[in-house]
Amino acid sequence: MNERNFQLFLEENKVGTNIIENFLSKLRDYENFLKKENLNLDSVNPKKLVEYTENLVSTNKNSVLDFLRAILSYANYSKKYDFITETIDIVESYNAMDTLFSRIAEVHGEQMRNEIFKDLNIPPLGVHPEKKPIFTKNIMKRMEDNLGYEDTIALLSPCLHGRPPDDIKGDKKTLAELGIDGFLLKKHHDLIKRLEKHRDEGTLEFAQIVDEEVIEFVRNNQKLVGVRKENIIYISKIPYQTMKFLTAKDEKMKKFYLCYCPWIRGALKEESDIEILKNFCHCSAGWYKLYWDQIFEQSILVEPIKTGLYGDLECTFAVHLPTNMK
Repeated sequence: MNERNFQLFLEENKVGTNIIENFLSKLRDYENFLKKENLNLDSVNPKKLVEYTENLVSTNKNSVLDFLRAILSYANYSKKYDFITETIDIVESYNAMDTLFSRIAEVHGEQMRNEIFKDLNIPPLGVHPEKKPIFTKNIMKRMEDNLGYEDTIALLSPCLHGRPPDDIKGDKKTLAELGIDGFLLKKHHDLIKRLEKHRDEGTLEFAQIVDEEVIEFVRNNQKLVGVRKENIIYISKIPYQTMKFLTAKDEKMKKFYLCYCPWIRGALKEESDIEILKNFCHCSAGWYKLYWDQIFEQSILVEPIKTGLYGDLECTFAVHLPTNMK
């Protein structure tokens, strides 16, 4: 690691002195860890990142988040974007079960919350993502046994991890000007343009590299932003790792590359105990609900209709429009 150049990069991006020192300290610690294999930041395979975060979990779990922030900054500086993909694998939705822990107590009381989480420890940030589904299976079974189907769905539907801020004001304006069908066409056009920019600049769309095959896949599938049929918008998620999804031969691996959620994704490789996990997809439906509730200024029903857990090779959600929407 060229500390001086990395430091200059951070300074040019207006990062504070204390944060810079923290980032450098965390990356020095990582390079010391890598020395036992004669590796450094510039030679290590980013897929090995989780080995170190698991080590931190067992020794100093409070430093995991700071380390991952340091790695993300280093990845942007060095253009080693695979580090970003691996970091997102580790950090994505990491607070979802903490949110569920709090939400059950708020809605059903602490006694019920304690019963559902009894003797179960929420996997902390830094553990290998594929270790998480076994915890989710236990929680889902206990929720459904203690609360029933409808109350379980109600707890998951608001989404457990939220979403980044959207341009709600701008989207409302565009929707009013173009109508719902024109609005969705524009959203599709904008997505393609954004992906083309990623392709040209070699940058990532969330956690994935974009090539022409990915763009063609999106170009031929407007449902990736939404297609209206009567009073329902059908929206499919772009696969989490589209390039790998398109080239995978094994259907289980296609479902694995399709899915964004680390709390269930690992189970798709083995198709183990899928039935008890299915309803967790209502959390993903809630990710869309957070957006459309704001657009229409009312509670909108959004439900999963196709997912990897349902046995499909797409994740599609039905967004039920308000009755006065045309």
